[in-house]
Amino acid sequence: MSADVTGVVVRLKLSLLRNGLRQSGGRRAAYVASAVVVLLFAALQLLGLIMLRGNAHADSVVVLLVAVLALGWAVMPLFFPGGDETLDPTRLVMLPLRPRPLVRALLAASLVGIGPLFTLCLFVGSVIALARGAVAYVVGVIGVVLALLVCVALARAVAAANIRLLTSRKGRDLAVLSGLVVAIGAQLVNFGAQRLGSAGLGRLDPVADVLRWVPPASAIGAVESVSEGSYGIGVLQLALSAGALVALLAVWSRHLTRLMTSPDGSTLQAVTEAGVRERTSTGLARLLPAGRTGTVMERSLRYVWRDPKTKAAWVTSLAIGLIVPLFNALQGTGSIYFACFAAGMLGIQMYNQFGQDTSAFWMVAMTISSPRHAYVELRGRALALLLITLPYATLVTVLTTALLGDWPRLPEVLGLSFALLGAMLATGAWTSARFPYSIPQEGYKNVAPGQAGLAWISIFGGMIAASLLCAPVIALTIWLNVSEGGDAWSWLLLPVGAAYGAAITWLGLRLAAPRTAARLPEILTAVSKG
Repeated sequence: MSADVTGVVVRLKLSLLRNGLRQSGGRRAAYVASAVVVLLFAALQLLGLIMLRGNAHADSVVVLLVAVLALGWAVMPLFFPGGDETLDPTRLVMLPLRPRPLVRALLAASLVGIGPLFTLCLFVGSVIALARGAVAYVVGVIGVVLALLVCVALARAVAAANIRLLTSRKGRDLAVLSGLVVAIGAQLVNFGAQRLGSAGLGRLDPVADVLRWVPPASAIGAVESVSEGSYGIGVLQLALSAGALVALLAVWSRHLTRLMTSPDGSTLQAVTEAGVRERTSTGLARLLPAGRTGTVMERSLRYVWRDPKTKAAWVTSLAIGLIVPLFNALQGTGSIYFACFAAGMLGIQMYNQFGQDTSAFWMVAMTISSPRHAYVELRGRALALLLITLPYATLVTVLTTALLGDWPRLPEVLGLSFALLGAMLATGAWTSARFPYSIPQEGYKNVAPGQAGLAWISIFGGMIAASLLCAPVIALTIWLNVSEGGDAWSWLLLPVGAAYGAAITWLGLRLAAPRTAARLPEILTAVSKG
């Protein structure tokens, strides 16, 4: 019975992959392209690990690599719950299946895919880099199997433990953290690589000495132990990984049993009206201007807090805008002008303002009957963005200045940031009316099919235009820095930049308002395609 269930679930996984690729040629092309890129990267990593063979610190690199891969498998279900349909065991609750056979079947199905193949390539390369002797290779085969199964079981146990949360609407908001994790992770990898380049791989040894006893890294660490003749330590390390696999399977099975037998919201009676808590105002409206401006600002800020796609864009921009200047400053290679990156990243949020509303924009369109109405609408959206961006850009600039110790340049960098922000608000308002595009609410795409060209023109064309609009302030900054005695007047760049940014924002909103009012039907059609 177990073998039959395993075969059925594996064939189900293959059918899901095959049927998904049949939906469209674009999806097939994207899958094939991603598979080729991943496999090419895996082949290069495999070659690099093989070339690492014989290096004195190869064991430290390999152990750390396996630990990082295991961490990736653990967090993957939290950030990409929709990436694999078989991650959701609640789809099988109506079938007469026992947890243990189902665990074996889902474990086998989990080994089908690009991710397991990529992980297998890296584990095989790790064994080749460390193994010396026939016994070490035999241990390596066992270690690769154990490490791969531990990674897969870890991902499944995490998914099963959080599946109720991940399949809810609020649970999907966890995906917005992926942008933050990717941004921080990329900078950490870059920072670590530079440190290793200057200090050597020996810096990894203390961390590796601890991780070689942590499953599944211990399974690969056993290969190095056996190669050095420490057979007892190697067996103990394999036993740790085997014990971790058994424990993860037990946790996974217990959560599956709970999911298969416990009721959820669909089987419980609806709460009574007496049990529903009355919703109270947060007081946000009292802090905003009266009239339509305050209403638009409140709506925009609520989108930032509640809409998953809008929240994802803001979280990513906030993270990257802070990380890039600070990490470069910490490395001692950065410039204080990198602080302008924060204003630039948040200024992008002004682009495609109406696309963020999706099909709900028709309610906004019903209230716009003149350029004046369009101007007030755009002004409210710009003020909501400034409410977050101005203090944030100031904070990032001050932190970067403090790390670099270049306080005399703080006023001019702040002035440049404010001018850049004003230019991006102006161009963003205009491109929102001229090149609107839809943002799909489902999935991870940020542009509806067929509108990628509009998105490129809107964002990158607007950014180029904003850079040109900042040319006067940039030219003034350069002139004061190169002219004799110009440093004494550099503080003027702060009020000049702020005034210039405010003026260019006002002008951009004024020019965009008539176009917005005239193109409402086209805008509504464009943003409703998703």
